[in-house]
Amino acid sequence: MRVKVVPKAKKLAVVGVMGESLKVALTAAAERGEANRQLQEFLAELLDVPPSHVILRAGLSSRNKLVFLAEVEPQRVVQRLQTMLGS
Repeated sequence: MRVKVVPKAKKLAVVGVMGESLKVALTAAAERGEANRQLQEFLAELLDVPPSHVILRAGLSSRNKLVFLAEVEPQRVVQRLQTMLGS
């Protein structure tokens, strides 16, 4: 899953879809891996999976991330995101 993050936002939230990426606002700064950790924990909570199932495959030092969701059904991801985004 492609994710575009906005670090140091006022509120932790899924903002919407931007092109082929999910846009996520993070309150953590993009320093010392803080934003990456917050993204991992936020997606895990959102999808009700352990944080270890949310794996950053690319973009560790970029706002554009490639996230692998281990042992998560794609339909579950779609349903949770649709609910969160009000689609």
